[in-house]
Amino acid sequence: MQIEEQIDTLPAGIKFIAEDKGTREYRLANNLKVLLVENRVAPVATFLVLYKVGSRNEAVGHTGATHLLEHMMFKGTPTFNKNENTQIAATLQKIGAAFNATTWYDRTNYFETVPSDQLELAIKLEADRMRNSLIADSDRQSEMTVVRNELDRGQNEPMMVLDESVYATAFREHPYHHPTIGWRADVENVPTARLKAFYDTFYHPSNATAILVGDFEREHALDLISKYFGNYPASSESIPEVYTNEPEQQGERRITVRRPGELALLQIAFHTPAALGQTTVLSSEELQQRAAAPPVENDIYPLVVLSTILTGGISSRLYQALVETELAVHVVTNVDQFRDPGLFNIYVTVSPDAEPKAVEEAVLNELARVADEELSADELAKAQGQILAHVAYTRDGTHNVAAQMSEAEAIADWRFYKDYAANIERVTAADVRRVAQKYFTEDNRTVGTFLPKHDTTEGNAHGGDADATRGERSLALRQAKELTPPRRMQFFSPPNDGDHIIVTASDENAAEEKGASTTPQAKEQQLIAGRDDKSSNAVEANNAQSASKTEFASRVERVELK
Repeated sequence: MQIEEQIDTLPAGIKFIAEDKGTREYRLANNLKVLLVENRVAPVATFLVLYKVGSRNEAVGHTGATHLLEHMMFKGTPTFNKNENTQIAATLQKIGAAFNATTWYDRTNYFETVPSDQLELAIKLEADRMRNSLIADSDRQSEMTVVRNELDRGQNEPMMVLDESVYATAFREHPYHHPTIGWRADVENVPTARLKAFYDTFYHPSNATAILVGDFEREHALDLISKYFGNYPASSESIPEVYTNEPEQQGERRITVRRPGELALLQIAFHTPAALGQTTVLSSEELQQRAAAPPVENDIYPLVVLSTILTGGISSRLYQALVETELAVHVVTNVDQFRDPGLFNIYVTVSPDAEPKAVEEAVLNELARVADEELSADELAKAQGQILAHVAYTRDGTHNVAAQMSEAEAIADWRFYKDYAANIERVTAADVRRVAQKYFTEDNRTVGTFLPKHDTTEGNAHGGDADATRGERSLALRQAKELTPPRRMQFFSPPNDGDHIIVTASDENAAEEKGASTTPQAKEQQLIAGRDDKSSNAVEANNAQSASKTEFASRVERVELK
C-alpha cells in the first residue's frame, strides 16, 4: 500500500523504486537515480550529484583527466558564468552555501549544503553543469596552476610518494595502478578536446545519482529534480565499461623510494576483494545485480574488523608490538573498499633508531599470530564496538550522510551504507582468522620502503647545522604521531577538511581554492545557527541527537579510540 501511495503522488516521469531505513529511491525516465533522505533536525539540506566515473576509467596516457575535468566544472555554464556575474562559486557564496567537488578512483561528485529555502538553486546549478558546462582551453591553462600545486604538494609528502609507488607496484594492469591526480606528464599535456570528450562520454543522467539529505518536502524536491534534470536524455551511447582484471600476484614484490626526508616509512600491502566481496571486475549491470542480492559471505567485513584489531587504539596488536617497543612512532591500517579489488595496507613510521627490516619482521610476526590463533571473544567484541561507535558518530549532519551514501553508490549501491553496521556485527572470530590466513601470504604481498636522504653538505657534516637538524627531526616525530594514511582508513570514516581523498585526490580543500573557505561540516553548523526562525529548535534537536549517539556508543562498547 505504501508503494501505491508513493506512485499516486509522484510527478510525471518519476518512478518509485524502493524504501529502506528512511532512504527512498526513485528513477527518472532518463534513468537518473534519485535518493532522498529526510532529516528535519535542522533547516539545511545537502544536494550531491555522483557520477560513476573516476580514475579507474582513464587510459594510459590520459591519467588525471577525471580530476582536471572536475576542476573545469567550476568554470561555468551559459547560465552561471563570469560574464553574467553569476559565477558558480560566487553565486553559492551569496547564500552562505558550503560546496565542493571530489574525485576518487570510482567516482566524481559535486555537492552543496544550503539553507532549505535555497534548495532550488543547488538543484538548478547541478542540473545545468551536468550537460552545459563550458570547457575552454583558456580555463584549462589557468586551472593548471592549481593542479600543479596539488601535484607538488603530494610529492612533498613522503607517505603519499610511497603509497603511489606501492600501488603502481601492486597493480600492473588494472587502472588502480595510477593515482587519481594522475601522472604529471599526462596532466601537463592533456588536450582540452580530450577533457570535453571525457565530459560528453560520462556526464549523463544515466551515469549519475542525485542524493538529497536534510530538511525538504519530498513532493516539492521531486518536482524540482524532475524540472531541472528531466529534460536531459539518457546517453545515446553505452557508458564505457572497465574490463581489465588484475592478474593474481605470484610472488612478493618490493619497491624502495629514496628521497629527502626525516623518518623512514614502511608500507605492506596485500591484495583483497572489492567492497561487495568479488575478486574480479564486474560490469555495471553485474554490479547492480550483486548489490541487490549481496553474498552472505563477504571477506571485506572481517578484514575491516581485523584492521581495527591491529591498529584500533593503544592496546591494539600492532601498536603494542611496534610503538610500545619503540620500533615505530606510528602505525595505522586501512582496507580499500572499492568497486574493484583493492589492497589491505599497513603504514608504519619507523622510529629514528630502528631499522625498517626489523619493523617489517615484527609486523609479519604479528600477522602470523592472528592467522595462527583464534581471537578471544572480548577482543572481537571490542573491535566491533569501536567500529559501530565510529559509524554512529560519523553519520552526523546532512553532508556526512550524503558523502557516505555517495561512496556506497560508487562501489555497490546505497544499501551498502545502510547495512554496514549489521554486517560488521555478524563477523565471527573464525572469520577474522580465516581472512588473515587467506590474504596475508608472501605471494600476495607488496612491500614498500621509504628511506630518507639526509643533507650531507659540508656544513652539516661538521655539525654546523646540528641544532636545525635536531629540530627538523623533532618536528617530524611530532607530526608522525598524528599522521593518517594517504587513503581513507575505512568506508565509514568521516569526510575531513584535510583528507585529500574525500575533498579531492591530492586537493586538500578544493572549495577553498574556489573561494569557499569553510569545510562542509563547519559551514553546515553555521547555516543551522544562522537561521533565526529555526535555529533554537535545530540546536536543541542536534544536542538530543548527539546525546542519543553517545548513549548508543556506550551500549555497544566502552570504546578505546586513539
